[in-house]
Amino acid sequence: MIYLDNAATTYPKPESVYEAILHQMKNFGANPGRSGHKMAIEAGRSIFNARELVARLFNIDNPMQIIFTSNATEALNLAIKGLLKAGDHVITTSMEHNSVLRPITTLEKIGVKNTIIQCSGAGYVEPSDVKKAINENTKLIVMTHASNVTGTLMPIEEIGKIAKEAGINFLVDAAQTAGVYEIDVKKLNIDLLALPGHKGLLGPQGTGLLYIREGLDIMHFKEGGTGSKSEELVQPEMLPDRYESGTPNTPGIAGLAKGIEFIMETGLDKIRQHEEALTQQFIDEISHIHQVKIYGPKDAKRQAAVVSINIGEEDSSEIAYILDKVFNIAVRPGLHCAPHTHKTIGTFEQGTVRFSFGYFNKKEDVEAAVAAIKEICEQL
Repeated sequence: MIYLDNAATTYPKPESVYEAILHQMKNFGANPGRSGHKMAIEAGRSIFNARELVARLFNIDNPMQIIFTSNATEALNLAIKGLLKAGDHVITTSMEHNSVLRPITTLEKIGVKNTIIQCSGAGYVEPSDVKKAINENTKLIVMTHASNVTGTLMPIEEIGKIAKEAGINFLVDAAQTAGVYEIDVKKLNIDLLALPGHKGLLGPQGTGLLYIREGLDIMHFKEGGTGSKSEELVQPEMLPDRYESGTPNTPGIAGLAKGIEFIMETGLDKIRQHEEALTQQFIDEISHIHQVKIYGPKDAKRQAAVVSINIGEEDSSEIAYILDKVFNIAVRPGLHCAPHTHKTIGTFEQGTVRFSFGYFNKKEDVEAAVAAIKEICEQL
């Protein structure tokens, strides 16, 4: 199988990730922070080690401000629903994933107002449009770092400055960029950072995280056992316990730590440059096939390693099916949980066929995908 669906989940993972998961389960598969025996203490150490690695990667001073979640969707829901209240106003863009737009839409029922900034056909947002949308009730600006459909990289540094100057909280969805692009929460004025562990961070599914800036009060949405202040019937206020009720995914977090270690040892620049090279190779080669329409920037320096295409008026799901069954190539078709994005780029009815490249892909994978597209076009 040629796996080109890394925007959904990276595959394969570094071998050290698999080994760490198995090692944790076999050798210290106890509940961290719940007991004082050796296995529980070792489990707790593995989680704290992962917190410290995340803090180093994103230039976060206090590892306790990092909340482990089951995925980016949970992290985004916690940030959005935990911050916004009736009468608040939130600004977002037309290139967002449903993990941003659905929580915001749900909050309309309690009186939260929202403004969706219309992006260009290539997926770009104008920072000036964001600035103009700010009003006296604006509490939050939330946006993706890179579109999961077109890969379009958003000007988060510029918008972070706008948010800071206006005294507005800034939430970034880094699902498609964490582990590939440098993200410094201080430099970019990020108050809240949500991301999955199973994509660019090379960890397993079932892992994600939310960074919460110190001093920012986010309401928790679950209560339960934390291993701390067990004598009290109210949820502890201290972080990360306030948001991490219940038994954590210790094997997954141990694997995530190894994924981050691999990234640090390899280097963000090396990973990004490799993915950029594959992305540009793919764009350049399919640009010469007249039946193929490419969406987004068409420039690997201005987009993540995500390329959406269509072949004529053919159904995107049918093309993906052929790629899988005939050519053994895995891609993702459809609307990619981002209907506003597809309306923005004009593909809401047809969807697109999304190719997404990862660090473990090779030039030969791109060549095989291009050859398959050419053959499909010849048969139409």
